[in-house]
Amino acid sequence: MSRLWVKICGLGTRESIEAAAAAGADAVGFVFCDASPRNLTIDAALELQRAVPAGVERVAVFRHPSQELFDEVVAALRPDWVQTDAADLAVLRLPRESRVLPVVRIGRALPEPLPARCLIEGERSGAGEPADWTAAAAVAARTQAVLAGGLTERNVREAVRAVRPFGVDVSSGVESSRGVKDFARIRDFIRAVRAAESDPAVEESR
Repeated sequence: MSRLWVKICGLGTRESIEAAAAAGADAVGFVFCDASPRNLTIDAALELQRAVPAGVERVAVFRHPSQELFDEVVAALRPDWVQTDAADLAVLRLPRESRVLPVVRIGRALPEPLPARCLIEGERSGAGEPADWTAAAAVAARTQAVLAGGLTERNVREAVRAVRPFGVDVSSGVESSRGVKDFARIRDFIRAVRAAESDPAVEESR
């Protein structure tokens, strides 16, 4: 199995960024959504992204943002990716150079054609609720799908086996309390992902 792309989302301290990078994360997510306990100001994100080492991608994460907020974040941070619901992208004006990670929500109509890469999850972001893995697998068979929702170090191996995603994304599954990252759980999650890559059962399901 090829190497899975791993994103640790909702980071809010330099120490959590350093822990994610040291554990081997491919990307880190900064959340810009007032309803989330992981919400950041632009100034806070600017300070935090200084801790992101070369080779780790920075993802600006939104949900139903205003055009003003979207423009301000993208202009200030110049993230490697912007992530928001697929429906948001129909109304937002996007810089030509922006790489976009649309969120596709299981249970809703899929965008057609599917994006070249998308994030799959359930109805609520950051709530620790698993997506329907069978439905997610159908999407993953058609595009580069990043599986999110309810993943932890205990179930990610099974999720990879069931869905065969391009990558995985975790936020609440590596927290000690809502919005507070647990460094040991970040490490254990990424170790479990890397173990899944060489799992004979996963190889046999290809």
